[in-house]
Amino acid sequence: MIYSNDFQEYEAARQIHRVLIMHYLEGLKQSEIAKLLDLSTAKVNRLIKEGRKSGMVEINIKTPFQPLIDVEARLIETGGISEAMVTPTVSENPDVVLNTVGEAAASFLLENLKDGDTICITGGKGVGAVVDALNPERAYDVEVVPATGCVQGKHYTDVNHVATLMAEKLGGRAYQIHAPLFAETKDQKEMLMSMKSVEEVLDRARNATIAIVGVGSILSGDSSYYDLHPMAKDDRNEIQKSGATGELLAHLFDENGELCKYELNSRLVALSPKEFSKVPLTIGVASGENKIAPIRAMLRGNHLKALVVDEATATAVLDDL
Repeated sequence: MIYSNDFQEYEAARQIHRVLIMHYLEGLKQSEIAKLLDLSTAKVNRLIKEGRKSGMVEINIKTPFQPLIDVEARLIETGGISEAMVTPTVSENPDVVLNTVGEAAASFLLENLKDGDTICITGGKGVGAVVDALNPERAYDVEVVPATGCVQGKHYTDVNHVATLMAEKLGGRAYQIHAPLFAETKDQKEMLMSMKSVEEVLDRARNATIAIVGVGSILSGDSSYYDLHPMAKDDRNEIQKSGATGELLAHLFDENGELCKYELNSRLVALSPKEFSKVPLTIGVASGENKIAPIRAMLRGNHLKALVVDEATATAVLDDL
């Protein structure tokens, strides 16, 4: 009797094995297998389920982009973010790389965007690259609002201009903020942020569902931070003394992602890091060697929920995180 039971189990396992081979390796449909083995389609379906449940099936998916997926997984494992998108570093030209990252970030935005959303943004080259790459298949009933005051001059530093372009691309509505990014004094900052028109825009930003921001570098002379506030070039010693490594929403952070004790941080007309952290999906966009240290700081400080970056930059970030 024991032998009989063992044999029956063997026959059952052999039948399952045969069905699995025909289905997964030979590519036959369940109806085709049923006809060849003189079984019902329901029986074939049941055998396949039993085989998967018993661990007889292992699915191994191979892709040429596996290295990128592995880097994404490693970024998420740091605990600093919950989602990552890594693009190939397709060129040594930083503008080409940024455009590629912008295209990926635009795709990531559209994957997560729904009617009724409010998107808050900063100015900067990274966000500008996202806007340039946007090409939605339909219009979205969304709002786009600045998360900071405005700096006129270069098109990518003008957050009102960038917000308007994004809204036009998406088919939504843009709101503009009529206040500078840097106030001259703390009292002036309080006065500006208490103005009804400014307060209403920043309240929309505080209640945004998605945020798209650049991760700024302040360590190189061509940093966009100095485009935002050119006089900061004359304040380089104070910036160095503060231990600043990166910039987010024009706030300077140290290498551990802690807000620096830097006087201009207290004069910003912008969302605070605490307010920004309450936005459900915060997407950072960055590429290039000078963004390695700032990205590390953002990850260590848990300031972002998602990051879109190129492979070379991401790998360098992970090498010393």
